[in-house]
Amino acid sequence: MRGGSDKDDKDVEAVVELERVRYDAMVAGDFDAFAAVCHPDLIYTHSSGGTDTLESYVAKCRAGFYDYHHIDHPVTTVVLHGDVVLVLGEMNADITAGGVRKQLRNSCLAVWVREAETWKLIGYQPTPKA
Repeated sequence: MRGGSDKDDKDVEAVVELERVRYDAMVAGDFDAFAAVCHPDLIYTHSSGGTDTLESYVAKCRAGFYDYHHIDHPVTTVVLHGDVVLVLGEMNADITAGGVRKQLRNSCLAVWVREAETWKLIGYQPTPKA
């Protein structure tokens, strides 16, 4: 993980904690908590290649289209560049999507942006592992 200064290290730690918060919220079905850490312009791409906005993704979750049973999310690299943080890791999950139980094994990239001294998730891209 790369930061640099003490302030950078605190920013990196804050974003890694927000990653944990968002994944925990998804498993708990607390979509208000999930939305609270997201930027309104979120682009949420799925490992299937489909893309959602914050609004459409949360609506699908609330309707039960996505039901997250368990998520393991090891973080491997965090890069802070000004007001943007890139988080590279894995998203290994047991979910039900569209009524079908699935095991996901993805590499993923989350993009966080600082806005008004608060970090918000603005982009997410998982890629299935071969």
